[in-house]
Amino acid sequence: MKITGIAILLFFYAVYLGKMLLQKRKGIQTDQMAKGEEKDGVFYTEMILKIATYAVVVVEVVSVFTVSPGLPGWAVLLGAFLGLAGDAVFATAVVTMKDSWRAGVAEKDKTEMVTGGIYRISRNPAFLGFDCVYAGLLLMFFNLPLLLFSVFAMTMLHLQIIQEERYLQGVFGEAYMTYKSRVCRYLGRRGRKQYER
Repeated sequence: MKITGIAILLFFYAVYLGKMLLQKRKGIQTDQMAKGEEKDGVFYTEMILKIATYAVVVVEVVSVFTVSPGLPGWAVLLGAFLGLAGDAVFATAVVTMKDSWRAGVAEKDKTEMVTGGIYRISRNPAFLGFDCVYAGLLLMFFNLPLLLFSVFAMTMLHLQIIQEERYLQGVFGEAYMTYKSRVCRYLGRRGRKQYER
């Protein structure tokens, strides 16, 4: 399981860092986390999220190398499945976003609203990928520090989603509201009757 855990982490962060490097070559600053000029709620949420996501990586790496699977075999296998699924979902989200992908609220960048591909079944598939990887590694290498850091990071990701949704509503208006009424925050589509009212 250690090899699977290492592979999940390497693939996930290779996609993340690889996309940042590709965008940097095009003059795009991908990391917009806590870069706003105003020190408001968005800034502080992003700052705490940034710390949480860096800290959880450290705890994940330590856990993969030092913790033997302690949960029942089915839970460890479920964890491996979730981690690999998280990798696939995250990579698909990043590729689908093309050059509109940012980490954080990009107030000064003009991006396009992406609603195709994986975004037809999730408004936030990149965050869903993060959550699946966190949950998967937690099941594979369960320990109390990993539980605490993973839950904290997932909570901060959720708060970030809420901030980004407010921002997107302000930028894209009715088009985003229509999209939001049709596609669930994490996974799924709403039936026609619900959004045709």
